[in-house]
Amino acid sequence: MAWHEWPLILFTVLAQTAVGAYLLLGGVILKGKLCIGVNDRLHKAMFFLWVLMGLGFVASTMHLGSPLRAFNALNQVGSSWLSNEIFTGSVFFALGSGYWLLEMLDKGNESLRKLLLAAGMIVGIAFMYSMIRLYLLDTVPTWNTIYTPIAFVMTMLTSGLIFGHLLLTGAQHKMATLDRALPFVGSIAVAISLTALVSQLIGLADIQTSVTTATELIPNMAQLQIIRVGLLLGALAVWFIPNLMNSRPGVPVMVVSFGLVLLSELVGRGIFYGLHMTVGI
Repeated sequence: MAWHEWPLILFTVLAQTAVGAYLLLGGVILKGKLCIGVNDRLHKAMFFLWVLMGLGFVASTMHLGSPLRAFNALNQVGSSWLSNEIFTGSVFFALGSGYWLLEMLDKGNESLRKLLLAAGMIVGIAFMYSMIRLYLLDTVPTWNTIYTPIAFVMTMLTSGLIFGHLLLTGAQHKMATLDRALPFVGSIAVAISLTALVSQLIGLADIQTSVTTATELIPNMAQLQIIRVGLLLGALAVWFIPNLMNSRPGVPVMVVSFGLVLLSELVGRGIFYGLHMTVGI
């Protein structure tokens, strides 16, 4: 486990979770079927989305040694995926939080607010794309595979959907169909994640340098993966409890589910950074 990379572990997981939740909530809001009370409560609950995103950005600056170096990372926008990641992430934060602030203060016309909301969703997708491309490095064979985009997108879907569902539950929304559908969508994402995990573990034996093989990078890989998968399946099981009981989800159930999936994703991301290796000696 590469816990020394904790700033990047937190940043990537929290950012992907925030973007996934924002896409879900943005789609619900743009559909325009929320009553005034639910709409107001949902926007109040979205405060926690921006707290999550803010914590991710704060963590990312710790990786730079000095937070002031973040400005230097923007010098190569357009030609560097690191600069693109920071730029699109910052624009996503600005557009999304700007929309949220206008809603909370009831400022600006509705068309402008919806435009900011939609623009934030588009830029959020660009942010995720830049993050994925940043880690597809020719010099890091354990990262330069299809499993990196799969892992990042599945984190965005699984953790993001559960977090977004938590905020909707806290806002006391009335969409029973959404309550039933989201766990099933999450289960598909989990199935994809587990399939990719098994395939990746099999393929690690074929990645080696003159010094080491990928399978030797994390000696306790099996134990860590068992913990990760156990937490992920636990989160999914808790998420499904209301469906199985034919009831609406409550905030405590969603908090437990989100806590489990977040821990699972943090362990998984620690494994990801622990698999870092470069070609050659």
